[in-house]
Amino acid sequence: MYAIVRSGGRQHKVSVGDVLEVDKVAGEVGSSVALQALLVANDGDVTIDPGVLARVQVTAEILGEIKGPKIRILKYKNKTGYRKRQGHRQRYTQVKVTGIDTGK
Repeated sequence: MYAIVRSGGRQHKVSVGDVLEVDKVAGEVGSSVALQALLVANDGDVTIDPGVLARVQVTAEILGEIKGPKIRILKYKNKTGYRKRQGHRQRYTQVKVTGIDTGK
């Protein structure tokens, strides 16, 4: 059984026990979060009906926070001496999927 969930504008294919990085989620380490299901597949039976998916709950446990790779941004304009350097590191929350409840 697996599900396609939405988190932070992205979609992830998950099954029970998977560990994934999602955009930063509020919550303490060890607490549980619910992810919105967009599709559920169970032994070849695929469900995409919004009425049925409203009852599906995908729960995950927060494992901790991690940082993504460093991105270096450099702006430059010719002949004016304008140079600007900036860096960015996105923060992610690492979660472990603990259950997919279909509500049946």
